Amino acid sequence: MRAAVLHEIGQEKLEVLDDVEAVGFGPGKVRVRVRATGLCHSDLSAMSGVLPQPAPFVPGHEGAGEVLEAGDGVRHLKPGDRVVLCWLPACGSCPACKRGQTQLCLAGFMNAGTPNFRRPGGDLFGFAGTGTFAEEVVVDAGCAVPIPQDVPYDIAALIGCGVTTGLGAALNTADVTAGSSVAVIGCGGVGISAVQGARLKGAAEIVAVDPVASRREAALKFGATRAVSPEELAGARQEVTGGEGFDYVFEVVGRSATARTAYENTRRGGTLVVVGAGAMDDFLQLNMFELFFDEKRILPSLYGGGDVLRSYERAIALWRAGRIDLAGLITHRVPLAEINEALDQMRTGTALRTCIEI
Repeated sequence: MRAAVLHEIGQEKLEVLDDVEAVGFGPGKVRVRVRATGLCHSDLSAMSGVLPQPAPFVPGHEGAGEVLEAGDGVRHLKPGDRVVLCWLPACGSCPACKRGQTQLCLAGFMNAGTPNFRRPGGDLFGFAGTGTFAEEVVVDAGCAVPIPQDVPYDIAALIGCGVTTGLGAALNTADVTAGSSVAVIGCGGVGISAVQGARLKGAAEIVAVDPVASRREAALKFGATRAVSPEELAGARQEVTGGEGFDYVFEVVGRSATARTAYENTRRGGTLVVVGAGAMDDFLQLNMFELFFDEKRILPSLYGGGDVLRSYERAIALWRAGRIDLAGLITHRVPLAEINEALDQMRTGTALRTCIEI
């Protein structure tokens, strides 16, 4: 089968090969035919080494498809079922799951260290235990979440990561208050989803911050009340909050520099939500006096900060009701053979989300 492969960390292009095999099928596993997958910035971060991931590997973790085969012991899935691929499944029995913090379950991360592809040259890993830039993938049954048959594959793929992450940051982690002021720094697919979540919660002012003009224009269509470049943020803060700072600031870039900017633009007593996935050697510096004196809440948000299964169901319900726009997030479409074009679209910021049709 075909899959896009990164041979070494640091390479900027993927090689589409047709000699890759999905391996590991057996009890408790399912084999899924991937139909659509989104390109998330985390894929680029894994390719560059910002996020830890063994190589060689097949990137991709935001995907949807249909079950081809279910292993022994799998009772909630059957061939033909439409599924979202979940890269962070909950085991249901660890301390985090028992506390109701299923997004902190580490069982899914264990999958990332086991090869789930093979080619004549040796084993390949799947990014985050999945690897959706492939025609087929074998995953634990818990990674394949059934969805209604009428949900299109491209819409379902977005729910698998970006939409769930951005919406959840606003709805679960921040629990944005109606009438509040919000700034979202970084307006790709995840940031735009945070904008939509803030709008759903009734924020009065939502300022979208991004260096790319097309993304700023898009943010206004999805619910931002104004959109500015990073250089214009100080002026927007003055106009919207009288210089005090925003009630909520979402950092959706994953860099200490933008996190520091987000902190400085959060009002005293306000909330900074860290959504972007950054590097282990990139440190955010805060002095102990400001941390104490300003009483700003700093809330990291992993995968939307809530139960993933309920978050999927909520996103589908909101989409069906017309309360969120998911189709509009897909600004580009490419076949798997042109995956490197999608990478360029992400790097230049010309795409909110590129759907790779497999």
